[in-house]
Amino acid sequence: MENATRAAGEAAPPPRIEARGVARSFGPVRANRDVSLAARRGSVLAVIGENGAGKSTLMRMLYGLDRPDAGEILVDGEVVRFTSPRDAIKRGIGLVQQELAIVPELTLLENLVLGNEPRRAARIDWTRAREEAERLAASVGASIDWTLQAAHAPIAIQQQVEILRLIGRGADVLILDEPTAVLAPVQASQLLELLRRLADDGRTVIFISHKLGEVMRVADEITVLRAGVTQPAIPSSEASVGLLARLIMGGDPLPTETSRPGEAGEVVLECRDLAALDDRGVQRLSGVDLSVRSGEILGIAAVSGNGQDELAETLIGLRKPERGTISLRGRRLTRPSVRARRKAGFGYVSADRKHEGLALELSIAENAIATPALGRLSRLGWLTRSRVRSAVADVLTSGSVRYGSEKDPIASLSGGNQQRVVIARELRERPSVLVASQPTRGVDIRGIGFIHEQLREARDAGSAVVLFSEELDEIQALADRVVVLHQGRVVGELGRNADRVTLGKLMLGSSADGAREAEEGER
Repeated sequence: MENATRAAGEAAPPPRIEARGVARSFGPVRANRDVSLAARRGSVLAVIGENGAGKSTLMRMLYGLDRPDAGEILVDGEVVRFTSPRDAIKRGIGLVQQELAIVPELTLLENLVLGNEPRRAARIDWTRAREEAERLAASVGASIDWTLQAAHAPIAIQQQVEILRLIGRGADVLILDEPTAVLAPVQASQLLELLRRLADDGRTVIFISHKLGEVMRVADEITVLRAGVTQPAIPSSEASVGLLARLIMGGDPLPTETSRPGEAGEVVLECRDLAALDDRGVQRLSGVDLSVRSGEILGIAAVSGNGQDELAETLIGLRKPERGTISLRGRRLTRPSVRARRKAGFGYVSADRKHEGLALELSIAENAIATPALGRLSRLGWLTRSRVRSAVADVLTSGSVRYGSEKDPIASLSGGNQQRVVIARELRERPSVLVASQPTRGVDIRGIGFIHEQLREARDAGSAVVLFSEELDEIQALADRVVVLHQGRVVGELGRNADRVTLGKLMLGSSADGAREAEEGER
């Protein structure tokens, strides 16, 4: 960080990058109304706000992907008019978007140098490329296997490669849009430590996040964006989670309902001796037994990479099990397709809404009715306009979705509103079993409360909910029972008042009895 004590008469340098009174509209939608912020060298500026507040639009303008209708963007005190990201990159500004610019088929080293390959005569100098990669990684304290194909690298490592690629091309302003949304807690913590090191080395970091705990941990200053207008920046030393929540929402946060137990009924979903391989043929699930009753939420807790993704995909039919059985109300459904399972009573909220939960190129209305029950909206094989309109209205109203026109592409919605469409669409079908994987990933405070209430209502209406979440607070807030996975096996089952310490120890491989004994010893 800059030295706060300067010699008398010495003028403070201008912010490394700044926005003054920036506005941007898309037709009738005003994404940014009056946005001002300033990010200084050697600091982390956090930008927070509800979904749809205009954060991503602002970042796109700072990077040259979009241009403001009004206001100014300044770099080192000079007004700039970026016409493309190339202009921003020339001024040392880089952006890591939520959708990483990584080519899965290439190695991590090939991704690092893509488009900027070092050459010897007419050939790529791979020895020099590897040396430069190792130097870059060492400079920020990262350890990367550069020979690994990107498709097989954890998302956290792919993010590091994107950051290093920007640094290697001269970027000293790094803008990261929701970088921890897809990371497990341990990976998120490692990324925050990396961002802090980058700032301490004199770089400028702009960090967008919905996770207020992360913001408080890493940021020097915090700018709140609400309804396209910024609030004055707050030093993190003067902020609190409660204050930030009030600024984001324009008042006191919505009260968090104390979780009450569901009234469990008969067993709806049963799995026996379930085993599955990952995409590389590595065993990720081994001998998993589960049973879920109507009217209860079963939480699945695990450290990332311990089989929870494979379990969710196997339950819904996206991954074929190596062995074992899956039954819904006594009917064997181990091999049927996703469509067959959904027709039988499965609902699914994917952790990857952009590629599995939604068709981004289609309209909001088309995504709202994209279910196997589409036939109920037709007559003699043709969709009935009145039934479609009614179904779309039901989804958008029950999901409290903010949108312009239902004919707009769903990609035009913020991530939180996209997730509301997914949740409302799935629950409209009243599924016997709802598999909900990371349902609040990338969602703001208000949206998280809304989604939690929707899951509770589904449980109370008789659905069995299988909740996969890497947020222990979410598991504790919602689950009636918790099953813990470690290295693809069930290592413990806890009741609805599961203690966080016990959960954590189980997730790291302790036995249930050992975790409880260790917890009692610490008291």
